[in-house]
Amino acid sequence: MSRIANTPIIIPNNVDVKLEGNSMTVKGSNGQMSLDIQSCVNVEINDNKINIKWDQTIKKANAHAGTVRARLNNMVEGVTKGFEKKLTLVGVGYRVQVNGKSLNLSLGFSHPITYPMPEDITIESPSQTEIVVKGIDKQKVGQVAAEIRAYRPPEPYKGKGVRYTDEYVARKAAKKK
Repeated sequence: MSRIANTPIIIPNNVDVKLEGNSMTVKGSNGQMSLDIQSCVNVEINDNKINIKWDQTIKKANAHAGTVRARLNNMVEGVTKGFEKKLTLVGVGYRVQVNGKSLNLSLGFSHPITYPMPEDITIESPSQTEIVVKGIDKQKVGQVAAEIRAYRPPEPYKGKGVRYTDEYVARKAAKKK
């Protein structure tokens, strides 16, 4: 029995939720998102609450119900507040600059790296060593942050690289004689 799927999702006043067949659409102040729902999961909307029901005879319906509930909750939260990930560049000469729809990274390579910004995602750079990725889709925000981090992940000896702001990098001891 899924504990996550049993918890109802409370719909805020400024959010409009529509269910058409197996497709759910959520509109809010930040934008609009839609989700196709598995046929073994049923979604009910009543009294500003979204309840998830599923077919008990299908083995994987329990897992699908929990996933659908989590994604719907992320959609409601995304169209109201939005999501953001913060990255920090650690290293001498590591810099970032936002130019229109692209992100220019200097990460110690012989060439600068240009990262094109995807649709529905905004990338800001409050300083030369900070990156803030914002958007309404939690999965997309995390994916963009992971792609930027993958250009130069933090290394364990000096800790240089691109890391999440709240990330802990375990340091290794240097080679001893």
